[in-house]
Amino acid sequence: MDARPALLACDHRSDLLARKFATGCPEGLRLVVATNLAAALEALRRERPEVVAVDPLTPGGRGEAELLAQSGARHLPVLLVGGHDEVEVFAGRGDVASPWDLIDRHAHPGEFRLRVERLWREARLRREVGELRHRASHDDRTDLLRPQAFQEVLHQQFEAARAARANLALILVDLDHFGTINKRFDHTVGDSVIERVGAAVRRTLRLEDFAGRLGGDEFAVLLPYGGQAEAARVAERLRDGIVRLSGRWPEYGVDLVLSGSFGWAVFDGSAPSSVATLRLQAERALREAKRRGGNRALGAHQLEGESSNGHAHDPHELPRSKP
Repeated sequence: MDARPALLACDHRSDLLARKFATGCPEGLRLVVATNLAAALEALRRERPEVVAVDPLTPGGRGEAELLAQSGARHLPVLLVGGHDEVEVFAGRGDVASPWDLIDRHAHPGEFRLRVERLWREARLRREVGELRHRASHDDRTDLLRPQAFQEVLHQQFEAARAARANLALILVDLDHFGTINKRFDHTVGDSVIERVGAAVRRTLRLEDFAGRLGGDEFAVLLPYGGQAEAARVAERLRDGIVRLSGRWPEYGVDLVLSGSFGWAVFDGSAPSSVATLRLQAERALREAKRRGGNRALGAHQLEGESSNGHAHDPHELPRSKP
């Protein structure tokens, strides 16, 4: 089986591309030809090509651009066959976010090969830059946002919520008794716990949510448009997800009991007045959840209600984040 990545030639109008690449497919690529939109869609799914060349049936490649978007392949580099009067049609398609180029159908086969090689090279460079940016902003162990990146997102989302007078919920998470795991076992076990907790956090999120690892065994989740009820539901799902990690870990030969403490606060469109206050409220709730024994979630509004009844922990004793 040929393991080389594919160049998908969408010959929707004739056999032009098959003929152009018959004398030499770009080095490192194998040629796959599709003669209609249905065949192209199947080839996109089956072959996962690196580059797409299109001799379109629709004006300016409109139908083909929609096909790329619908198939989830909108970031593939595209070589479009057509006249310069069609370039605005394809360039105006917001569905295509990939590098692309336009070539005259009468161009020499060597020119076709050079254009594909350039597009492939540019696409790989974009991927590498994207991967570097991702690694710079995401934690290596959990693939969640690093502290600075999360703080930047928190500020951005807070300002957006304030402008729209919309809700924004911040949930802080701290694992219970995590230090004893590192003391009883080697750090390999502790590192694995952090990885699995990070995965549990990611599974809980909606597409529009954000999560970060703030350091050590501390995590944070941000819910755009999330109110008190949504924050409580997400915190409970997170709590349950961490508890479910408890039990026998056969790869290490250990039995672990895992749980977390959760504190959340909500910006309601007008209050609190700053990101710092929102975070301080969530930290206060987290601190109280841990004081009450852990494995529980508390909202800042609950502490305010208890304070008015004289049952809350000292409201002046503010928590400090771990370094």
